[in-house]
Amino acid sequence: MSVPHEAKPRTTAVVLAGGTGQRVGLSIPKQLLKIAGKAVIEHTLTIFENAEGIDDVIVLMAPGFVPDVEKIVAKAGLTKVTRIIEGGSTRNETTERAIAALGEGLAEGEDRNVLFHDAVRPLLSQRVITDCVDALDRYQAVDVAIPSADTIIVTRTHGEDGEFITEVPDRSRLRRGQTPQAFKLSTIRRAYEVAAGDPNFQATDDCSVVLKYLPDVPIYVVAGDEYNMKVTQPVDVFITDKLFQLASTAAPRQADEAAYRELLTGKTLVVFGGSYGIGADIASLAENYGAKVYALGRSTTGTHVENPEHVDDALSKAYGETGRIDYVINTAGVLRIGKLAETDNTTIQEALNVNYLAPVQIARASYKYLAETQGQLLLYTSSSYTRGRAEYSLYSSTKAAMVNLTQALADEWAGEGIRVNCVNPERTATPMRTKAFGQEPEGSLLSSEAVARTSLDVLLSALTGHVIDVRQQDPTAGAAESSGFEQALASVLDRQADV
Repeated sequence: MSVPHEAKPRTTAVVLAGGTGQRVGLSIPKQLLKIAGKAVIEHTLTIFENAEGIDDVIVLMAPGFVPDVEKIVAKAGLTKVTRIIEGGSTRNETTERAIAALGEGLAEGEDRNVLFHDAVRPLLSQRVITDCVDALDRYQAVDVAIPSADTIIVTRTHGEDGEFITEVPDRSRLRRGQTPQAFKLSTIRRAYEVAAGDPNFQATDDCSVVLKYLPDVPIYVVAGDEYNMKVTQPVDVFITDKLFQLASTAAPRQADEAAYRELLTGKTLVVFGGSYGIGADIASLAENYGAKVYALGRSTTGTHVENPEHVDDALSKAYGETGRIDYVINTAGVLRIGKLAETDNTTIQEALNVNYLAPVQIARASYKYLAETQGQLLLYTSSSYTRGRAEYSLYSSTKAAMVNLTQALADEWAGEGIRVNCVNPERTATPMRTKAFGQEPEGSLLSSEAVARTSLDVLLSALTGHVIDVRQQDPTAGAAESSGFEQALASVLDRQADV
């Protein structure tokens, strides 16, 4: 006779957002600061929204700012957020309020898993969340930490003479604590009940409360991530923003061919640079799935993307014939290699016109159409955007501009529901590349069809403000595994050699 499995306890993420922006020099809480086009807390809440092991989310927000988070949650459609309540004046009081809220409605003897996470750690990976939830199957308390790369010293102050070292602990045993910190609700509640009897009770994190007041409860340590940083100091804002810029995101693929057809039938796509290569492949795919496609190019329709009138006429024609424009894609570009000091003005102007000014004009002209349909603008960058290199100054700098343009417009147009994304293919077999480099070894380049397929997935996703890497190894790897930062850090060195 089989024994029925016990139901897995419900797992709640508690996002602690009670801090202020004083150390960052802000008049608003730092969790409301915008990074990469979204408030820090929205990035954090989205991570838990996408985490399979998380059932619901509670937010403890700084007093007076609960309505701000309510607006963010409603606008972003974060369905797992069930409660947003004011935090306390201290970290301890905020946790106690969360514990009280978590206990409401629980049956006698019922327990649940809880993950406490700092709202200002927006780079948390799905791997860490999964490891914490899995660890709660075996342990009552779980911390997240990473080895210390720095030597830690213990000091003592001697009057006006300043600080002096009194001890240098063994670095091999030192760890830097992060969040989330995970517990059985019954365990963290009991720890705080015991702590309440201590008149000198004060703690800056919850694992230390368990360690001190429930010393018999082992606290398991999950390996954290270097990039799971906390936005505390002004420099953290800059670093975090750059990490978001470098990070790649994998677009979710549709379930089957029927799903593509259902989503694209009756939609209108305008593809600039659609004569050949990636643009032509996108046009062909979308048309096969039932979309009305306008593939525009210099060699086929006489459309010059650097000419604003050509762009306006193309969009006006598509709208006039179909009554809508759902997606605007620009794959047009020129690749000119050479030393800048030896490059003539005509070549420089061409690169700026086609690679930078044309996307700007396309974006500006597309705005009114995409606002009607809450559609998407899709731009393209290059693997060289993370670092300019000799003889590619014009190309790599204009491609870096596409990333900034994407993130800026995603933020600027969010109120109208327009999505803006940027695809970053590695070296791809296109006529433009063949013209610049000649024939290259078979199998060394990504196919334009693979980039087109990923582009279609991006168009049909809810993503906005993202850079989507397409790489030969597996263009969709990591979609459910992380937020893209592991892939970003691992691929930065690869990109130094790619163009």
